Amino acid sequence: KQKVLEIVCEKTGYPPDMLDLDLDLEADLGIDTVKQAETFAAIREAYGIPRDENLKLRDYPTLAHAIGFVKERRTDKAGATAPASGDAQPAAATTAAAEVIKGSLEAAARIPRRVPKAVLRPALEQCKPSGVHLGPDSRVVVMLDGGGVGKALVKRLDKLGVTTLVIDDVPSREELADRLQKWAEEGPIQGLYWLPALESEGNHSDLDLDGWRNGLELRVKLLYTAARALYEQFDKEGTFLVSATRLGGRHGYEDSGATSPMGGAVVGFTKAFKRERPASIVKAVDFPATRKTAELADALIAEATTDPGATEIGIVDGKRWTVALVEEDLDDANPGMELGADTVYVVTGAAGSIVSAITADLASADGGSFHLLDLTPEPDPDDADIRRFTEDRDALKLEIFERIKAAGERATPAMVEKQLASLERAHAALEAIEAVRAAGGTAHYHSVDLKDAAGVRSVIEKVREQSGKIDVLLHAAGLERSRRLPDKEPSEFDLIFDVKADGWFNLMSAAGDMPIASTVCFSSIAGRFGNAGQSDYSSANDLLCKCTSNLRSTRGQTRGIVIDWTAWGGIGMATRGSIPEVMKAVGIDMLDPEAGIAMIRHELTGGGRRGEILVAERLGVLLEEFDDEGGLDRSRVDTSVRGPMTGEVVAMGVNDGLHVRTRLDPAKQPFLHDHQIDDTPVLPGVMGIEGFCEAAGLLLPEWTAVSIEDVRFLAPFKFYRNEPREVDLYTQLTSDGQEIVAHCRLVGSRMVKGSDAPRVTTHFTAKVRMTLEVPAEQKADAPPADGEGVGATDVYRVYFHGPAYQVLDKAWRHGDGVVGRLAQELPANHDPGDAPLTACPRLIELCFQAAGVWQIGKTGRMGLPSRIARVALPPRKADGDLFAVVSAANGDERYDAVVVDGSGRVQVALEGYETATLPSELPSEERAPLAAAVSVEA
Repeated sequence: KQKVLEIVCEKTGYPPDMLDLDLDLEADLGIDTVKQAETFAAIREAYGIPRDENLKLRDYPTLAHAIGFVKERRTDKAGATAPASGDAQPAAATTAAAEVIKGSLEAAARIPRRVPKAVLRPALEQCKPSGVHLGPDSRVVVMLDGGGVGKALVKRLDKLGVTTLVIDDVPSREELADRLQKWAEEGPIQGLYWLPALESEGNHSDLDLDGWRNGLELRVKLLYTAARALYEQFDKEGTFLVSATRLGGRHGYEDSGATSPMGGAVVGFTKAFKRERPASIVKAVDFPATRKTAELADALIAEATTDPGATEIGIVDGKRWTVALVEEDLDDANPGMELGADTVYVVTGAAGSIVSAITADLASADGGSFHLLDLTPEPDPDDADIRRFTEDRDALKLEIFERIKAAGERATPAMVEKQLASLERAHAALEAIEAVRAAGGTAHYHSVDLKDAAGVRSVIEKVREQSGKIDVLLHAAGLERSRRLPDKEPSEFDLIFDVKADGWFNLMSAAGDMPIASTVCFSSIAGRFGNAGQSDYSSANDLLCKCTSNLRSTRGQTRGIVIDWTAWGGIGMATRGSIPEVMKAVGIDMLDPEAGIAMIRHELTGGGRRGEILVAERLGVLLEEFDDEGGLDRSRVDTSVRGPMTGEVVAMGVNDGLHVRTRLDPAKQPFLHDHQIDDTPVLPGVMGIEGFCEAAGLLLPEWTAVSIEDVRFLAPFKFYRNEPREVDLYTQLTSDGQEIVAHCRLVGSRMVKGSDAPRVTTHFTAKVRMTLEVPAEQKADAPPADGEGVGATDVYRVYFHGPAYQVLDKAWRHGDGVVGRLAQELPANHDPGDAPLTACPRLIELCFQAAGVWQIGKTGRMGLPSRIARVALPPRKADGDLFAVVSAANGDERYDAVVVDGSGRVQVALEGYETATLPSELPSEERAPLAAAVSVEA
């Protein structure tokens, strides 16, 4: 008994005199299931009890049960050595005052800025079968929509011999659960099609709260009921759950925004269900608004039976899409908001510790008027317990325990924690109020239940009367209680979902036509990826994402932002209990609070972008693919006409995109053998660009690469000891209007001495823009006549290039720049020599080298390629010699260039070519001919 109590004290932080043997571990001690598992693991270790895979924690609900577990299972009846007393003692009785953490815009800017984007999936004929087989042995539940898609689906399933169990009404949750239980008792159920979110929602401004709730009851709460009732049916391969939505065909990640945004709740739930039932095929399939039924029904069958690699699928214009994260900088070309004394804020969840800190950070921008909303009553600044909460929390905990006992109640740690949690929220609310006032702002505190439409309307009417506008509506309220579906009761699902969902609706409904400059909603990585035990949280968060996306079409003047937060470190709920250990175990970083606190100010003021942003560093397990090849059947990707940078197709992951691996050998490839620095072959940056164009066209052979944008040469790719290496090309294909943009990375990995894992480096990145329309031929001025300049002999005394890359025949000054003529009869660039090229790499190289003549002649130093803003690839049809015309008007490290033939027909054009200047100055005898060519003294 004593040993077990010491272990529990260590895990919970409670002293032994607060623990009774009949206390329920969860209900009375507040120990969640993860912490229970840790506690039992510590007990097993202390007593040498073997791990039992079939152990069910719910069979040991109390401390007495935990002690009984030891008596039953221990093999050493004499007992085991208890943890050292110093290790098993509860935390010290006195806690120092908590340090106030302030936000830092610099820290916020260091966090990778990832945004969800619709990215291309392979065509179904290029994908693997999912393992779902629909036929006479299949029994499938279909919840119909009101538009006929479900009826068309049922007809097709019937033709396949499937037994369809159709729900063609809107039952209550109890009726639905009973019906599904009866069907399950009659035989196994292989799959569930959930189609209510295909129905139009109309304009949300025309809904009242009952209409809003009824719409979500039909779409997501009945889905929760169905998935919970059939939970045990989906524990093996060959089963499936497919939901369908009308968010627009790309899940709302398009310029026009999401249509029928209630579907976001369905998608969020579906993603969470996949995390709980990973063996099953689980998909949310999104469509645009259309009257077609047969086509959608065929797609729903195909998605169930094909492509095990993705959960979010969109279908539009004959192409399949999913959602992935793409790094995207703030749009600093468009100004962000100016926060100041006239800014009006409405903040929900204001008594949360994280929200309180963010409020203080926003107020630091010269005050403002803050309307702080929370269920917590307005705090009394003279309440001694609120002050003691941070100054002496452990002593306060014991005092509260004694108060409960003195009142004649049964005191439990859970009761103590409940009162402490109330004090914590009161303390956070008070800190927010005081921070606003200290910054010279005005704080208005409103104790209100966000689910109460009348109460929220009353608050917003006060805002209207006082200001007539809202500049920042920050919807941060929310609850989170992790429990898997079998253990998640309807009342809990409703509470967690409704605070976010009804709160949003009530706020926007009450605001009506009042100007709102920006909204910021709190979502989470659970909303983006789904998470086991968080079906309600994920559903509500993804609903907020899609409602925010919908603002683009319904409230275009409002800039809608959603933050998908990872768990915070140092502040908030996630810092307690087992969450930090769990996050570390699955490779997910906790968020630096200095960065998180300033993140909203950073987004609002740093630029004009809108939409959903994920705020996290490493995401660990969340980025693991559901299938090793990403659902792609690699043998079905046509690589018969391949360029020199295209090797084997490895996978088509949701998160990495198309992965192509190419083995390059300096002994075979001229572009490596003739591109050596200090006797080490280095992959030319122009061949990296070529690789990007080749990879971008693999899945879209009928499309044309018209430009390469934002090219960054981050690190040289070297072939040490002249040995072959593998180049990994990753390509994510997104849409931009009628064009496709490929986000590309060139990555290398190698083993280094003293390391057990390979060192992985991203060497180059770029975006390739593609179009179905062949671009028009471009014309420029004809090249100027030859002038006095520098020839190849003197150029390649300076440059390191071998014959295949000695592309410059002659260079001479022209205005504020230089002209370089392409050498004739160059050796082959690559092997095999007939492998097609897409990006004319040696013409781009001609621009590099011509610009280098100017830079060396002017400065005496060589510059290596660093960045290109844009490379245009018009149709190429040359007549005679080719010339690179380079302008150095932007300085000695930034150039524009165009390659033309004798008639001025453009072959390639560069904008914003930048170099990284090497530190050492070249010898004067090498520099002199180049300096003379650009008319500068050597």
